[in-house]
Amino acid sequence: MAPDALLTDADREEALSWAFVRAVAGFAGYTISVEDFDRNGVDLFVHAGQPLSPAVGLQLKATVNLGAPGPDGNYRYAVPVANYRRLIRRHNIPRYLVVLALPSDHREWLVVSDDELVLRRCAYWVSLAGLPESENHATVTVSIPAENRFDPDALQRLLEQARG
Repeated sequence: MAPDALLTDADREEALSWAFVRAVAGFAGYTISVEDFDRNGVDLFVHAGQPLSPAVGLQLKATVNLGAPGPDGNYRYAVPVANYRRLIRRHNIPRYLVVLALPSDHREWLVVSDDELVLRRCAYWVSLAGLPESENHATVTVSIPAENRFDPDALQRLLEQARG
């Protein structure tokens, strides 16, 4: 990190999660609208065109501690309880948690050369809609299927489902 950096590691992780989602959505040809304040469990919406101009809401997180999937093929991630409670509710616009997995060594997060821009590891998505309430006070650990890689094809499928 630069000696005059203003961002903490957590801030940098968040910035990279936004960059990741923007890159995926842009490559897929979709637009993004940003919420002024995250008061409703959504950081941003991704919008597709006709028919029906569907949208999906995304809550973005990033971590260096996602680890490997368990024997059931799922990652475990501790979601802040406030986010969990917002994401389990049903909404007119589907909402998903997107977690960017980063290497533990921050020097490996981003590599830039003349030939490529590499943001290491990837993100995974999960819907928490309909899960039960939790009595937890800080976090709720959720399962994220390793097969739910957040990429242009997955985003297209999520928006297609939002069409109904």
